Amino acid sequence: MEILQYSIRKLFSGIPLILGVTFISFVLMVYFGPDKTYELLGKNPTPEEIAEVRVQLGYDQPFVVRYADYLRELATLDFGNSDSTGERVDALLARTIPVSLALTAPGFVLGNVLGILLALFAAYYRSTWVDKTIMASAVIGMSISFLIVIIGFQIIFASSYGLGWFPVRGWSVNSIGDYFSYVAVPTMATVFVALGYNTRFYRSVLVEEMTRDHVRTAKAFGVPPTKLFYKNILKNSLIPIITRIVFSIPLVIISGSLLIESYFGIPGVGKITYDAIVSGDQPVLKAVVGLTAILFVLAQLLTDIMYRAVDPRITLK
Repeated sequence: MEILQYSIRKLFSGIPLILGVTFISFVLMVYFGPDKTYELLGKNPTPEEIAEVRVQLGYDQPFVVRYADYLRELATLDFGNSDSTGERVDALLARTIPVSLALTAPGFVLGNVLGILLALFAAYYRSTWVDKTIMASAVIGMSISFLIVIIGFQIIFASSYGLGWFPVRGWSVNSIGDYFSYVAVPTMATVFVALGYNTRFYRSVLVEEMTRDHVRTAKAFGVPPTKLFYKNILKNSLIPIITRIVFSIPLVIISGSLLIESYFGIPGVGKITYDAIVSGDQPVLKAVVGLTAILFVLAQLLTDIMYRAVDPRITLK
């Protein structure tokens, strides 16, 4: 009951965030965004034709009315039809979001799990050659552009110039084997880049925890190193780790998959977002921005609940 009551309060407190994000995005992308009037009319339209199309598109409505319509669409999840394809936006998202989740989930999970393990290893051997090697490798991974990594891995593992083990482009998944073959290169590229950022962040969190008084006390009482790292260091470092992981989820689903899907031609939500930006497809852009804001509110709620799960001393207020 406490969690339910807290969840309701948290969702209501997230409304200002959603309103702020949607208002800014509406002003930038919709109200001052591309005007599709002349795109639909072609060359040399008459004033009457221009006025008629603007009425059909809703451009003749006042700003407040158009923004209120956007909030109504967000509340009902009814964003109409895509300007580019004519497909209903809700159907478009229902078809593409699962693809993006299936594409990004392996790299996201592996990047964080391996990052925590490497961070533990580096922290355990702090200031030794092991720690310095891991941190130097992390910096190298961070310094290489994600696009360069994608191209490099594609050439090495997917193209005829390299090993040619995996498909170069597309998403024709009819079996579990097809799935692994299509996600292999994107997953390796994602892990390669994310591992540097994750390892450095998690190591800094763990090293800071290692300086706490309770850790020094446990050492003085002869607690074995393995138990010390698991019970006294890792468990007490979970709050910043959880925060980083959970708040990365909305970004991974949208912006993280945008570059991968656009490059590999994978029909996920990142690909349709990229196409919508290029073509000025306002219904799709409004849906993606609005749903991303909602995802951040839900991520904040999930983070607070997980705080309570890992540390019972935290109260939900």
